[in-house]
Amino acid sequence: MTSRERILTALRREQPDRVPYLELGVDRALAKKLMGWGTPASQAANLEANTYSIDEARAIADRLKLDNLCYVLRAPVYAAKVPGMDGRLFYGEGMIQSEEQLSMLELPDPYDDALYAGAEEFLKRKDEAGHDGPYANCFVTRVGIFPAMLSMGLEAFSVALSENLPFVEAVLDRYFDWSVVVAERVCQMGFDVYISTDDMAFKTAPFFSPRVFRELVMPRFRRVANKITLPWVIHSDGNMLPLLDDLLSLGIAGIHPNEKGAMDIRAMKRDYGKRVCLLGNVDLNILGMGTPADVEQEVRELIRDVGPGGGYIVTSGNSLAGYVLPENALALSRAVQKYGKYPLNP
Repeated sequence: MTSRERILTALRREQPDRVPYLELGVDRALAKKLMGWGTPASQAANLEANTYSIDEARAIADRLKLDNLCYVLRAPVYAAKVPGMDGRLFYGEGMIQSEEQLSMLELPDPYDDALYAGAEEFLKRKDEAGHDGPYANCFVTRVGIFPAMLSMGLEAFSVALSENLPFVEAVLDRYFDWSVVVAERVCQMGFDVYISTDDMAFKTAPFFSPRVFRELVMPRFRRVANKITLPWVIHSDGNMLPLLDDLLSLGIAGIHPNEKGAMDIRAMKRDYGKRVCLLGNVDLNILGMGTPADVEQEVRELIRDVGPGGGYIVTSGNSLAGYVLPENALALSRAVQKYGKYPLNP
């Protein structure tokens, strides 16, 4: 199988020739060490766009034997960006906290062909062979709930849910209206997988009650779902179990990353493995502080427990952050190659 065929087979909850390996991102600080590149540039402009050129992305994928490439196009978030370690930025205080500030919330025109020029250039090379034939080309975006929350700030968002719901809906609609148009356009371009990365939960529970989710968020999710014709993978950190049946009703193909400490991926395989492909969840603590032997054991046990019958894709527990040890990133890749071939015998 090619990498593309392998990913798509797993997303259909079928058994490919090998458990696929996918990552949503690799921080430049880590790529520098893996690839011997120069000093990483600031990621200040890259929280909502591509970090790498297509040649750089392909080189990293070849090095790690990934089965996917990602093209990132996200709506801008109106929040302070706080520098962290290794050049990574984090979102801070939201800037849209009142109706008067809504005029600041300007998104790029989703009908403008120029918005998709980078994606078209990316897809011109979609059939070039990687280490295992053509890659699965993943379009990575946010559909609306997370950028709305970030732009308002979690506290202001939470207060407004009770005190000013029309304001919350106005911010949500700005983002979801944009996502509806983008989803329809990109699903006609030649991508293989549509991935949305909207965090919606703490480790203990979702950011909001299931009732709020069903009344406020799900109707907007359905608007986007009506335009998505590719296998749809939803990413959210945290405990998504209270929202999972609602999300599955959208027809999603995969759930990522089934965060360790928040969700039990083995229980997910037992309870939901016939309904959705599971992506995850190699422990980031092990990748950042463990040994290559620890990583090999982690991957082997995940493949042993979650891989049988297909419908499983190995990924890190989020993305390959700058603090991941390069020897451990390579150990993850080797372990997938070593233990992931079907029939499994890990």
